[in-house]
Amino acid sequence: MTPAKARTWCCEHAWLPTGLAAGVRLEVTEGRFSAIETDCATPRSGDTQLPGVTLPGLANAHSHAFHRALRGRTHGDGGTFWTWRQQMYAVASLLTPESYLALARAAYAEMALAGYTVVGEFHYVHHQPDGTAYADPNAMGRALVQAAADAGIRLTLLDTCYLVGGLTGDGHEPLAPEQRRFGDGGVEAWERRADARWDWPECYRDAGGPGRVRLGMAAHSVRAVPTGALRWVAAAACDHALPFHIHLSEQPAENDACDARYGCTPTELLEAEAALGPGTTVVHATHLTPADIATLGRTEAIACFCPTTERDLADGIGPARALADAGAPLALGSDQHAAVDPFEEIRGLESHERLTSGHRGRFTPDALLRAGSATGYRSLGWGTEGGVLEVGALADFVTVSLTSPRTAGARPDQVLYAATAADVTTVVVGGETTVSDGEHRLGSPAVIGTMLAEAIAAVTDG
Repeated sequence: MTPAKARTWCCEHAWLPTGLAAGVRLEVTEGRFSAIETDCATPRSGDTQLPGVTLPGLANAHSHAFHRALRGRTHGDGGTFWTWRQQMYAVASLLTPESYLALARAAYAEMALAGYTVVGEFHYVHHQPDGTAYADPNAMGRALVQAAADAGIRLTLLDTCYLVGGLTGDGHEPLAPEQRRFGDGGVEAWERRADARWDWPECYRDAGGPGRVRLGMAAHSVRAVPTGALRWVAAAACDHALPFHIHLSEQPAENDACDARYGCTPTELLEAEAALGPGTTVVHATHLTPADIATLGRTEAIACFCPTTERDLADGIGPARALADAGAPLALGSDQHAAVDPFEEIRGLESHERLTSGHRGRFTPDALLRAGSATGYRSLGWGTEGGVLEVGALADFVTVSLTSPRTAGARPDQVLYAATAADVTTVVVGGETTVSDGEHRLGSPAVIGTMLAEAIAAVTDG
C-alpha cells in the first residue's frame, strides 16, 4: 500500500502549546499533524507559505444555525428576550429539510470564512410544524450534517430533548403550537430517534476515528425538560460516552421559575439529577449564585459563554473568571449568530470581565485562545486532539493576516486583541483547505452573502 503523501505549510508565526513561535513548518498526513518544526523561516519546495499568525482551529461550541435568519431583524421595537423568542419561533415554523439545508450550509460557510473549524449544533427542530415526524424522523438532522460537509467544517450534532413548553411554580406547561415540532412526545421516544443516528455512515463514536461528524446529546433547559427526563438524557449521553449540553440560567426568569417549582437553582437541580460532570457543557451560565459557581467548578463542567448573543439579547454578563477560578473550563460559541466572529467572542470574554471588575488582563492570551479552541473541541466530543498545533492532533488551523487595516502594527502575540473574522486568510480542516486567500471553497464572501440572503428570504417575510 502506497504511503499517504504529506502536505506542508510554512508559517510566519504559529501559536504552539509552548506559545507563539516564528518560522514554523507544519506537516500533515491523513488529516493529522505528522511533524511540526520550528526555526524554519525559509520555505522548502512544496511548502504553502502562510504569512501572518497561524492559530489552532477555532471551535464554535454553541450554535443554532436557523437563528442566523434573525440577524438585523429583531431590533425595531426594542423588546426583550421573550419577544425575540416569538420571532425565532416564526422562523422555525417555516423550516423544511430543504430550506434548512440551504440556510445551514450558508451559515456554516460564513463560520468557516470567519475561522471556525468545528461547530456544535444544538439541534431541536426535529419534526414537521404540527409535531408529526417526517418520513425520515431525522431528516432535519441529516440536513445539518450535509450542510457542514458542503461548507467544509467539522460538526458535532447535539440532538436536543425538548419535551414541555415552559416552567412555572405550578409545574411544566404543555408545548405551545409553535413548539410542537421540537418535541418527541417523551424522553424514551427522543432517545430512540436520537439513537438512530448511529446508523449514519457519516457519524463516528470515537473522537480519534475518521470522519468530520460527531454525535452528542442535549436537554434544552430545565424549563423544557422536567426532572426524571433530565436525568435520563444525561445518563444516555454518559452511557454512550457522548457530550451532554444544556442551556443554564440564561435569564433570571428561569431561575425564578425553578425556585418556585423545585425550591432550588437550575444548577442545584442539575446536580440533583446527576447531570453535571466533565462531560457536561452548560451554556450561558449567566445568573449564578456563589454556590452554583462552586458546584460547576467542583464537577468540572464546561461553561460555554456566547458574549455577542448575551449582550444582543440583554441576558447579562456571566461570572467567567469566577467559574474558571473554581475549576470550570471555559468554551465559546456564537449561539444566535448576532455576529459570526470568533475573535469577537474571544475578546468578549475578556472585555465583559473588564467591565464588571474594573481591571484589564482578566485572562491571558493563552487562556483566551484555549477557550476559543481546545476547550471547545473537548466540549464537542473531539477529546484533546483538536484545537492544538501538535503532532498527532487533528490538522485544523487558521491563519490571520498581520497586514490588514485592523491588524497592521499589532504584535503577533497580541493578534487576538486586534483581528476580526475579515482578517482570516486560510482555514484548513483535517489537512484540507476550506478557505484560501480569504475565499471559501464555495465562493467569495460576496457569493456566501448571496447564499445567505436567498436562504434567509425563504424562511422570513423577505
